[in-house]
Amino acid sequence: MFFLLTILALGVVAADVRDVYYQQQVYTTEPIPILRQEQIINPDGSYRWNYETANGIAAEEEGVIKNAGIPEQEILSAQGQYQYTAPDGQIIQLQYVADENGFQPRGAHLPTPPPIPVEIQRALDHLATLPTPGQELNRIRI
Repeated sequence: MFFLLTILALGVVAADVRDVYYQQQVYTTEPIPILRQEQIINPDGSYRWNYETANGIAAEEEGVIKNAGIPEQEILSAQGQYQYTAPDGQIIQLQYVADENGFQPRGAHLPTPPPIPVEIQRALDHLATLPTPGQELNRIRI
């Protein structure tokens, strides 16, 4: 009996069950034509690029250097947008700004946070009216 169980266990371990659970991925390798493409880079560091493909993908961006000539304060500020068709057929469009305040996307498909509950908003409003700890110390001087 032990010999039979050992042989059965070895057979199960040796069996290649990966094919049972593996689903072959299907990809197309057909090239997608580019309908429009433009790239402009200016001597002052500003730029603009855009492109559009035959399958509905489009993108554009332009950027400028803010505070040029002041190395400690120079930043690249960019704004742009892109769009594509999701697998469910929905057209996804996103506009964005990327600057000293970070990446700020906007789009109808992006999730939005729930509203702040009334009680918490009241508490935040009350806290905003209170003096900061530094202000209290400045008023009470000996």
